[in-house]
Order: sequence, then C-alpha cells, then structure tokens
Amino acid sequence: MSLLRKWDSVPASIASSWNSSDSTSCSWLGVRCDHRSHSVVSLNLSGYGISGPLGPEIGQLKQLKTTLSLFSNSLSGEIPESLFQDLALQVLYLDTNKFNGSIPRSVGNLTELLKLTLYSNQLSGTIPESIGNCRKLQSLSLHSNKLSGSLPESLTNLESLVELFVGHNSLEGGIPLGFGKLKNLETLDLSFNSYSGGLPPDLGNCSSLKTLAIIHSNLRGAIPSSFGQLKKLSRLDLSENRLSGTIPPELGNCGSLMSLNLYTNELWGEGSNIWKIASLKYLLVYNNSLSGELPLEITHLKNLRNMSLYSNQFFGVIPQSLGINSSLLQLDFTDNKFTGEVPPNLCHGKQLRVLNIGRNQLQGSIPSGVGGCSTLWRLILRENNLSGALPEFAENPILDHMDISKNNITGPIPPSIGNCSGLTFIDLSMNKLTGFIPPELGNLINLEEVNLSSNHLEGPLPSQLSKCHNLGKFDVGFNSLNSSIPPSLRNWTSLSTLILNENHFIGGIPNFLTELGKLTELQLGGNFLGGEIPSWIGSLQSLQYGLNLSSNGFVGELPLGLGNLIKLEQLQISNNNLTGTLAALDKIHSFILVNFSYNHFRGPIPETLMNLLSSSPSSFWGNPDLCVSCLPSDGLTCTKNRSIKVCDSQSSKRDSLSRVAVALIAVASVVAVFVLAGLVCMLILCRRCRRDLGIEHDAEIAAQEDPSSLLHKVMQATENLNDRHIVGRGTHGTVYKASLGGDKIYAVKKIVFTGHKGGNKSMVTEIQTIGKIRHRNLLKLEDFCLRKDYENAFSTKKSKESDVYSYGVVLLELITRKKALDPNIVEWVTSVWSSTEDINKIADSGLREEFLDSNIMNQAIDVLLVALRCTEKEPGRRPTMRDVVRQLVKKKCQH
Repeated sequence: MSLLRKWDSVPASIASSWNSSDSTSCSWLGVRCDHRSHSVVSLNLSGYGISGPLGPEIGQLKQLKTTLSLFSNSLSGEIPESLFQDLALQVLYLDTNKFNGSIPRSVGNLTELLKLTLYSNQLSGTIPESIGNCRKLQSLSLHSNKLSGSLPESLTNLESLVELFVGHNSLEGGIPLGFGKLKNLETLDLSFNSYSGGLPPDLGNCSSLKTLAIIHSNLRGAIPSSFGQLKKLSRLDLSENRLSGTIPPELGNCGSLMSLNLYTNELWGEGSNIWKIASLKYLLVYNNSLSGELPLEITHLKNLRNMSLYSNQFFGVIPQSLGINSSLLQLDFTDNKFTGEVPPNLCHGKQLRVLNIGRNQLQGSIPSGVGGCSTLWRLILRENNLSGALPEFAENPILDHMDISKNNITGPIPPSIGNCSGLTFIDLSMNKLTGFIPPELGNLINLEEVNLSSNHLEGPLPSQLSKCHNLGKFDVGFNSLNSSIPPSLRNWTSLSTLILNENHFIGGIPNFLTELGKLTELQLGGNFLGGEIPSWIGSLQSLQYGLNLSSNGFVGELPLGLGNLIKLEQLQISNNNLTGTLAALDKIHSFILVNFSYNHFRGPIPETLMNLLSSSPSSFWGNPDLCVSCLPSDGLTCTKNRSIKVCDSQSSKRDSLSRVAVALIAVASVVAVFVLAGLVCMLILCRRCRRDLGIEHDAEIAAQEDPSSLLHKVMQATENLNDRHIVGRGTHGTVYKASLGGDKIYAVKKIVFTGHKGGNKSMVTEIQTIGKIRHRNLLKLEDFCLRKDYENAFSTKKSKESDVYSYGVVLLELITRKKALDPNIVEWVTSVWSSTEDINKIADSGLREEFLDSNIMNQAIDVLLVALRCTEKEPGRRPTMRDVVRQLVKKKCQH
C-alpha cells in the first residue's frame, strides 16, 4: 500500500483491488504469491497508465524471485537503488516509462537476472561496469535513452547473452573487443550512436549471430572479412556510416543472409560475391561508389524482393532476364551508368511496386510490360535516352508517381494514361511528345502536379482538366498549345503554380484567375496574349515567386493595382507595347528580379527599383524615355547608370538617321537573313570555283562527286569528315578544316535538317541568296551540296538560342570592327560596357567622330544593347529573333 500512496495516478481497477484491510495482498491485481509462504514473488502492473515515482518501498519486496514488470506506464523520477537488493530477481521490465537519472551501479547485484529492459526512458550517464556481474543475463535492452560514455568492456563477460540492444543513445568510444566470446549472441544492435574507430574483426567469431545492426554510428574503416564466418547471419545492417574499401568477397559465404544493408557509406569496387547469395531478399547498397557490371547471377536470386543500387557507378547492360525468376517488389537503379534497354520482365511476378531507373544512359523504348504493370506505385525513368512512344497503361489505381522526363519519347500521350486513376504526380517534360493533351487526363482527379513542358504538344487545353481540382502545379510551358485559356480551369482552387509560357495562347489574361486564391506563380510569357493588363491583377495578392507577362502584345499603362502585389519577388513584362510610368510599382519592396526592357515606359524609375537598376541595367533597356531622378546624394548612382538618362537633362533629337545608324540597322537586318539560312546543309568555303546550279522541282541536289570535284577533294582531305578534323561545333552542325594544299584551306560545315516537300528548292534559293552577300566580316559562300544521307532531325528550341547568340556576335563585330575570329569578343565587350558604359571604348575609331552627335551615339548604344542581350550567357535570357526584329524596328522609328 505504500507504493500506491506514492503514485499520482492509478486506474480504478488497481485502487479498488488493493485493499489495506485484506489480510494478504495475494489477491490484489497484478500480485502473485508463493502458495506456502504467501510472500509476493511477482508483481506485474504493466500498461495500466500509472504515473508518479517508484518509491524506495519497492525494495521491501524481499521475496521477489521471478518478475517485476512495470513497463508501459508513466512512472518518473530515478530508479531506486533499493530495487537492486533483491538478489533473486530474474526478470525486470521497466521500459517505456519516464524514468530519468542514471542506471544504479547496484544493478550488478542481480546475479540471477535473465532479462533487463530499461529502453524508452530518459536515462542518462554511463552504462555501469557492474552490469558484467549479471552473468546469467540473456536479454539486455537499454536503447532509446540518453546514455553516454563508452560501451563497458564488462559486456563481453555476459557469455549467456542472446540479445543486446543499446541503440539510439549518445555512446562514444570504440566498440570493445571480446564480443567474439559470446557464442550464444543472436542479436547485436548498437545503432544510432557516435562511436570512434571501426568494426572489431572478432565479431566474426559470434557463431550464433543472426542480426548485426550498427546503423548511423560514425563507423570508419573496412568491413572485416571475418564476417564471412557468420553462417547463421540473416540480417547485416551497417548503413549510414563512413565505412570504406570494398565489400569483402567472403560475405558471399553467408549462406543464410536475407537482408544486406550497406547503403550510404564510402564503399567502392565491385560487389564481388554478394550477387551469389541465393537467400538474399533485400539488397540495399545505394549511396556508395560501387562499380562494375551486374552479373547474370542476379537473375537467379529467386527470393529477391528489393534491390536498391542507386547513386553508385554501376555500368553496362542490366541483365535482360531480371525479374523472370523472382517476385520483385522494388528496383531502384537511379543515378548510375547503366546502358542498353530496360529489361522487359521486371513485373513478371506481378508484385512490383517501385521501378526507379532514372538518370542512367538507357536506350530503346519503354517495355509494354511497364505500362501493363498494375501493381506499380512509383515509376521513375527520367534522364535517360529512352525513345519511341509511351506504352499503353493498364487499369492501375495504385500508381501515384510517374516521372519519364528528359528523354527522347515521341508520339502522343496515350489516352490510356487516364486508367492510372491514383496518380498525384506526372512529369513528361523535356521529351518530343506530339499531338493534343488527351481529355482523359481529366480522369486523374487526384493529380497534384503536372509537368508537360518542353515538348511539341499542340491544340487547346482540354476543358476536362477542370476536374483535377487538387492541382497545385500545372506546367505546359514551351510547347505549341493554342486557343484561349479555358475558363473551366477556375476549378483549380488549390493551384499555386501555373506555367503556360512560350506557347501560342491568344486572348487576354483570363479573369477567372482572381478565383485562384493560392496562386503564387503565374508564367504567361512568350504567347500571343494582348490587350491591357487588367486592373484586377492586383487582387492576386498571393503571387510571390513570379509574374511573367513578357513577349506578348500587351498595351496600355501599368494598372495601379499592380502595386498591391507586395509579396512579389519577380516581375517580367519585357517585350510588349506597354506605356506610361513605373509609378505603380513604387511601393513594392520585395522584388529580387524585374525586367521592363523593350517597352515604351517613360518617366523616373521609382526609388524602390534603383538597386535592381544597378545590378541588372539590361532589365530597363529599350525604354528611351525612362530616366533617373538624381538627388545630390545620388551622384555616384547616376554615374553608374549612364545607359539611363538623367530626368532633368534634355538631349537634342534629329529627324534623320546618320549614315552610321543606317548602316548598322541595314546590315543587321541582312545578317538576320544570314542567320535564318543557317538551317540548310551547306559547305562554307573560302574561294569560289563552282558553276551556277540549276534546280528542277524537288529533285535531289548534289555536287559532282567525280575525282576532280571540290566536294570529292574536301571529303578526301577530311577523311570523309573524320572527327580528327573538327575545329568547332554548333547547334546546327559541325565545322571541319579541309587543307587542300598551298593556301587552299576551307571551313566545311555539315548541317542536318528535316526535309519536306519542296524543301530542297526553297533551301537552295536561300543559299544562292546568301551567296550574294559580301561583307568583310562574313565568310564567302563557296559551294554547297544537299544530300539525302545528311537529312536528320534537329532541335528548333536550341537553334533559336544559338542563332540569336550568333546574330549578337555579328552585331558586335560590326560595331567594333574586330575580325570574326578575334577571341572573346563577347567577353571583352561585356566587361568594358559593364565597367564603363562608354561606347567610345568599344566602337571602332572610325565611328567615334560621328558620336559627337549625341543622337547618333544613342542609336549606336541601342544597337550595342541589343547585341549584348543576344549574347547573354544564360540562353533563357536571350530574346527571340522576333523580339530582336521588333526592337530594331522600334529603335528605327524612335530615331
């Protein structure tokens, strides 16, 4: 009864049973007595929710011979020393309470103890050395406490020990030698501590060991080869350490091993004999530096369920029969160097749930068995070289995640994707998908994220998508989608990110966007949207990460409501026909990136944008009537931004263009034609020697290939365009150097293109037109040849960015009068302009006299700024050729 009085809370069942008026306690709940002496030999009050301290009165139970079980309560305070005076106690369960303080040193008095569980408390201090006196101890569980210090060497004296758990503490020091003496030890778990040193080799002498787990414990060094002696070992888990070296081949002798976890270490080399362990079910060796090819033996592992090798350096072809002899549950080969095709029978056992083989170099098409695998929960094939069409998908309500991005998948998105009704995530971006977005995508009502960007999709957005009311992110940027943005998408009330940029959408900004209260990013740039930016745009006050309306046809002034977007970090409205001032933005302090370039803005730049003007002046270019209001204290800022005029200065304007400006704009327009004609298959040579070419309908056009022809000589000189003669590569083709002897040196460019009906005729016409252009900074077209064996596909997206860059380089050459082959012209001009913003330090000396006329100098600066935008390091920041033409025409009209 004295125990009961110490406790703060006891259940009614104990309170009513423990009656002080009883002559003996043998009938009380949880109490068991000796039949003869009526003394208490066992007390079991586990799981009753008792709270409060365990008083020293517990030591009065002198006859406790078998069990004291108080686990799964809320007992607190320190464990009383008096408890360990009962030398006959065999079982002591105090786990899953709130005991604190240290383990009493008197624990060694319990020499008859067989089982001691103190886990899941808040015990601190060290493990007492006296524990080694409990030589009959079979089970010791001290895990999930706050114990510190080293493992006592006396633990190795417990020769009767069958299981030892000390994980999830703060133990340090080395793992002591001597565990090898424990011949009865079956389970050793030392995980989640911070040991120093490595694994003691004598652990290999624990002949009964079945489970060895030392996870996340700062282990270093090699895995001892002696572990191969553990014939009964079924689970080896040494994951999340700093183990190095190779996996010892002796592990292949562990014939009972079912689970091998060595992931997240610093292991290297080949897996040696582990592939031959027939009993293996779980092989997890990911996040290492292992290498080599997978042997055919892995296809014979009939028990294999989980094989995770990701983030290593394995290479070669994955054995194509993998999966036929086993019932795989999970296969993860992500981030290796595997080649060849995806094995077709991975789902043969009809249990596969995870197939992750992304970020390799796999080729071929996706097997039909992958689409037909109705047990898949996660499918990741991203960043390979897979081609062909997407497979047909079977009914699968389990599939949650599908990522097949960054491959070369062609053809349409199959309507059968609608059979995967459980999908929450789809990423098919950066492929070559064509056709319309299937309406069946609307069947996937659980979708939370969709990314179909950077494909060749066309047509409208299907209205059926409105059923996907859980969508948080929708990205179809960089396609050829058209029509207006359907109002049915107002049902996407959970949407946070909407990316429709670089398509062919028409109309205005749809007003249903006001109903999307969680929208944080809106990307509509690079479409054919028009009209004024609506005043209600300011009601999208959740916008934070970006608003992109650039490269459209918006007109009018910025609405005042735009200033309500006080969280907005990025605003891009460049390349429109917007007018008025930027005053609507003067209250927004959250901007980290803006782009207002190439509009018709006027007036002073708000003070809140001055830092962005200093860090990215190009974002304000192309608005000649913008100006900087300079206060006396801002003199330095004004000096740094010479590309933007000071508001109170008046520069004289002339009605006519100087001959310099006319020449720059005229030649720039001619060069634009030259850039567009770069998509044909031609030879760009340095001498003219070929007769005029006749054309009739769509007949194949080819140069004479007799031994005396120039083409024959060039092919001979380059060894049929052998790679050793390459002097450069571009988006559209490869440039070779052909030396025909003497001063006959030619630059030969091979370009591949997709042929169309009538294409040859139009291409030849363009080539002949280009051949008539003469400029000292342009190579002369000497000869060309169109051949069927050169025809191939090319990426139009990359060509746009590369052509714009080339065009910018030509503009820089025209301004500086430097030769086309002068190195680092872009880097030099960019550096000089960034540091000085002085056109006189860049332009050819022959042009500087005309710069005495400020109007002419401003015209030259405008052309220079266009060139610098075309040669931005980031391809995504370069304008399109359409934008460039628009900017040049605008400048011509302004001057």
